[in-house]
Amino acid sequence: MDAITIGKAIRRLREKKHLTQDVLSGLADIDRGYLGEIENGKYNLTVMVLCKLADALNVKASDILREAEKES
Repeated sequence: MDAITIGKAIRRLREKKHLTQDVLSGLADIDRGYLGEIENGKYNLTVMVLCKLADALNVKASDILREAEKES
């Protein structure tokens, strides 16, 4: 599992919930550009950011990782 796989998982979950990057980044209190870079696998996100995104998506952090495992 790598940054690209996790980023794709976050994008899939975001799109399933019909959220834009602007909305999700606002809910997670992170910069929209940073979210875009995460979704494109350019950054390894911290556990804190993973948890913020999970909360904003109303899922557990482990759900994001499980979604990423489907990709690999």
